[in-house]
Amino acid sequence: MRRRAILAGLATLAATPALAAAGAPDRRGRRLHADDFRRGLDRWAIEAEKPARIDARGGVLDIDAPAGLTLWFRPELTGPVSIEYQAQAVSSGDVNDRVSDLNAFWMAREVSGESPLANPRSGAFADYDTLETYYVGQGGNGNTTTRFRRYVGRPGDRPLLPQHDHAAADEMLTPNRWTTVRLVADGGLIQYWSDGRKLFELNDPAPYARGWFGLRTTQSHLRIRRFGVSDQA
Repeated sequence: MRRRAILAGLATLAATPALAAAGAPDRRGRRLHADDFRRGLDRWAIEAEKPARIDARGGVLDIDAPAGLTLWFRPELTGPVSIEYQAQAVSSGDVNDRVSDLNAFWMAREVSGESPLANPRSGAFADYDTLETYYVGQGGNGNTTTRFRRYVGRPGDRPLLPQHDHAAADEMLTPNRWTTVRLVADGGLIQYWSDGRKLFELNDPAPYARGWFGLRTTQSHLRIRRFGVSDQA
């Protein structure tokens, strides 16, 4: 009996690195939502400037967008939450393979508190200025910055603190490489992680404690997999 217990423990330890490599959450918390991208796009709302090709099959969400595009996850999120997914910027010679603009809104809402889904937008970037939300745009190639912003719901106003404007090469996207992204909204603690590395942190005295998640890009070809939302308990 004792030998079986030891063998079971060794098997669990041996499996742990494989789970981590597959992008399993590295925290304790209750899973609130997940999408394995095997059942279509019924949990997402699409806003696109121009017609885009968006497919969910075989466990991967494939987004090939010639212009601005946002996919809103339909359920409302209430903090504390951790949003995690893996993303790949595709470079295979096609017209939109720009390896840039892996972007996200989280805890987004209208100034009135309404859902962004109640006020559909065109997909143009400026249309989202009127939201209260956290936002990160991770760049590459022609887009030479990776930035974090706390939107305040005013047209033309996208506040940017100097410490949240990054240009380091190792914070840009790498072609055809799966990257694990983690977004945190835990009370006033707001964070953006990339492959276990914290790129941004804000201690917000007036945090956005509830809202919606939106995956954002422009003229890019992205693949997304293993999307999940957990609490921070």
